[in-house]
Amino acid sequence: QVQLVESGGGLVQPGGSLRLSCAASGSIFNIYSMGWYRQAPGKQRELVAIIFGDGSTNYSNSVKGRFTISRDNAKIAVYLQMNSLKPEDTAVYYCNVIHNDPPGGSWGQGTQVTVSS
Repeated sequence: QVQLVESGGGLVQPGGSLRLSCAASGSIFNIYSMGWYRQAPGKQRELVAIIFGDGSTNYSNSVKGRFTISRDNAKIAVYLQMNSLKPEDTAVYYCNVIHNDPPGGSWGQGTQVTVSS
């Protein structure tokens, strides 16, 4: 069974930075993508950033230039460096991994990020 554990959330002032981490446990092979999503109160979950097996990345327009996604293949981990944080970045952030062996996807439990003065 695949489990994803996130860490690194918290309270930060506008303009500050946070680094989120997500580590996978269990047997996962042939990962298609690893990504970060977020869900603010009363809103739908949305994609923040994603990194594919070939190393290519995509970002939401709202975070381009401020957030950077990276991964560690050996540890099966994905990271999200968040700089120049804004109050509108406040949300629960979820890690997602889509894998082909076993086939399917997995979600983390979420970590709260609050940007407030």
